[in-house]
Amino acid sequence: MASEKNNVTLEKIVSLCKRRGFVFPTADMYGGLNGVYDFGPLGYAMKQNIKKMWTKQLSLVDHDIVMIDGAILGHHAMWSASGHVDSFSDPMVDCLICKKRYRADEINLEKACVHCGNHSWTEARQFKLMFETQIGAMSDAASTGYLRPETAQSIFVNFKNVLGSSRVKIPFGIGQIGKAFRNEITPKQFLFRMREFEQMELEFFCKPEESDSFFDFWKSERYLFYKQLGLDMERIRFRDHAENELAHYSKKCTDVEYEFPFGWKELEGIAHRGSFDLQQHIDHAKKDLSVFEEATRQSYVPHVVETSVGVDRLFLTLLFDAYREDTVDGESRTLLRLHPAIAPVQAAVLPLVKKLDTEAHKIIKHLKKHGYAVQYDASGSIGKRYRRQDEIGTPVCFTVDFETAEDGKVTARNRDTLEQVRIPIDELDHYLQVLMAA
Repeated sequence: MASEKNNVTLEKIVSLCKRRGFVFPTADMYGGLNGVYDFGPLGYAMKQNIKKMWTKQLSLVDHDIVMIDGAILGHHAMWSASGHVDSFSDPMVDCLICKKRYRADEINLEKACVHCGNHSWTEARQFKLMFETQIGAMSDAASTGYLRPETAQSIFVNFKNVLGSSRVKIPFGIGQIGKAFRNEITPKQFLFRMREFEQMELEFFCKPEESDSFFDFWKSERYLFYKQLGLDMERIRFRDHAENELAHYSKKCTDVEYEFPFGWKELEGIAHRGSFDLQQHIDHAKKDLSVFEEATRQSYVPHVVETSVGVDRLFLTLLFDAYREDTVDGESRTLLRLHPAIAPVQAAVLPLVKKLDTEAHKIIKHLKKHGYAVQYDASGSIGKRYRRQDEIGTPVCFTVDFETAEDGKVTARNRDTLEQVRIPIDELDHYLQVLMAA
């Protein structure tokens, strides 16, 4: 076997995703919709695994974390209080010749339009990123709502509801996984910048005097998460924001960045938001969101440390990081070196010939009963079947052969090492447990 190479490009990832059923352009038969994608069977399964690992990591910290599922439609007053209605926008310019639109902060206006080569630009203007809609039969200011551009605000407005109904005390966190929507001027780089996307977000509420230490705590926890995902940590960096980069609501912020073929880009934001969000809702809704502390007989507004990562962007990152090309027995091979717990299929069962189907399906039933995602493949030569599974990241293939009925064993072939060993069928569950925990 020749040495592996990570000769990955965006074009290769896009092609693999469509060919193998990870991601499809939405409404592809009608020409698609820019910045919106559908996740196929493998993509859905892999996203579920990413979300499971995120929630598992939160469950292991020594502080209470509870989850909510907030509404996607948002009240105008809530988004006005958060500042989104007035200020959630990007600077936009148009080419006066071809009418192509660009984010003004991402292009050099002294250069020509990359689409038509001309130098005529409109003045920069602010483009609102929230999708606005009308709720109910009346179309007036009172019925205006928005598709949420982030998942944080439903956590903030439910802070007191959660505190009063759950057995949690400060410090504690509220997490949420859900869809968000932004009317991006220029969606680009496949899943990296989309108009409809999914977020995994945690808002951790704590005493003001403990907020700095919890900011450092969550930076350490997030580092462990990316390491557990199996990412190449040499391509991960934590970049602290300079003072002139900080958002108006942040006291501190650190971006978790990954080195893509198109440069270092943000995966996750870790922000010390102070009491900004709760105070905004206190001021606008005229509701008390402070916490009374029995020991000191004083009330305070909690400070918040936020961690927010895009599921789809992390999904794309894992594909880039796992992509490899090599040669096996003189044939080129593409494989995804995904962590077994992230791989959409954890094991494939391959009968050597069709007459061994009955035994193969017994094994599949057994493994599915134990919660593993298993794929059956009986089409083509065994070598081609191995290649198909390698390309979708399946960590192990179990081959059912003529000896299986006699010795009760199958051949386990490892995706990464290509090592093949005989394993008793009744030990496959343990074998996969060890593999998944590696």
